[in-house]
Amino acid sequence: MASSKSKPQTNQSQPATERIIYQEFGHGSKPAAFERGAEELPPNQQNLRLQASRKGRKGKTVTVISGFQCKDETLTQLLKQLKSQCGSGGTVKDNTLEIQGDHTQKLLQILTQLGYKAKISGG
Repeated sequence: MASSKSKPQTNQSQPATERIIYQEFGHGSKPAAFERGAEELPPNQQNLRLQASRKGRKGKTVTVISGFQCKDETLTQLLKQLKSQCGSGGTVKDNTLEIQGDHTQKLLQILTQLGYKAKISGG
């Protein structure tokens, strides 16, 4: 008896490398549909919180400004301006600004001059 083994048939319209066997949400031909749109609010409608924090920074004090509702480009421009006013370094992490050192009073004055609603939170 001759056994006939058949070869798996491939679809001729799609190459074998482009066939989708299984697909999770968010991985597809339309990644822009799953991106979150950042709403740009004017400064007078944003409620910002300033807080001096030392957690997870090996005892170094960092001023954290949170509550921004704007695009990343706006945050980087604002961070550059605030760093130059304070004379220290800083970074943007998860829509919050971190400025090295305890500059809460100085940053509160600068942000209110720029038109933001800002408060100092924490002890």
